[in-house]
Amino acid sequence: MTRPPISPAPAAPRMPAARSTAPVDPLFLAAPRVSTFHGTQPLTNASGFYFARDERLFLVTSRHVVIDEDSQHFPDRLELELHMDGANLTQSTGFSIPLYADGAAVWRQGRDSGGEIDVAVVEIDRSALPGAAVFQAFTPAHLQTAFDDVLPGQPLLVVGFPLGFHDALHHLPVLRYAVIASPYGIRFQGQGYFLTDARTHRGTSGAAVVMRDSSPTSDTAALPWKLLGVHSARMDMGDRDLVLDESLGLNCAWYADILLTLTAAPAPQEEAGAPGADPV
Repeated sequence: MTRPPISPAPAAPRMPAARSTAPVDPLFLAAPRVSTFHGTQPLTNASGFYFARDERLFLVTSRHVVIDEDSQHFPDRLELELHMDGANLTQSTGFSIPLYADGAAVWRQGRDSGGEIDVAVVEIDRSALPGAAVFQAFTPAHLQTAFDDVLPGQPLLVVGFPLGFHDALHHLPVLRYAVIASPYGIRFQGQGYFLTDARTHRGTSGAAVVMRDSSPTSDTAALPWKLLGVHSARMDMGDRDLVLDESLGLNCAWYADILLTLTAAPAPQEEAGAPGADPV
């Protein structure tokens, strides 16, 4: 996460939309820039992406973007940068998403046998989106479920905003090249993530980790990319000699199938989004 250079934008009009006619690869329109705020005070910049399930729409990012006790990071809302014209990508607006309602957290996070998972989802009220909003969203059909199809050294892309850097004129993320650095389908050291070898920076937290879909179906043709993971953080060795040894250059990416759990309809008795809760 990095400090954002923008201030809050006015609230958007209430109309539903979800379309893209822009002359760029749809991958660029699936990953909005994410800024965190406490009230009107800007805090940090991060990355994220859209995920749709049935009629519901979510923003996916890292859990430590919405709350991080260790760094005393406690935002109360997120702001996305939305494109407003498919033919003119210079047109954008800010869209605010509250993180609390009546004092309760509205995001959803999870844990598994290895502990907490550094992924969070926040549902977006489709009816509150500007009618002209242009975006793309991953769906369950985009999840990479065939582990054998992801080979060692598989080329990947990380779609985000390193150090907040992006095409500030057209409001688009940048792509970093990555490769699979641990066996895909195996939980590295028992945790729910795999490793990538890529050059990443602060601000990339929450970025989608994807590979090109060579055989898209009718469900994925509009966004022909496979969603493998959610970039979380760089990995390093605590006993590394800072003078003699370079950083490992490895990163943690949480398996994206956690999104099936986090976006499932909550049980009636569940307090959805309660920090530390195990979503159902």
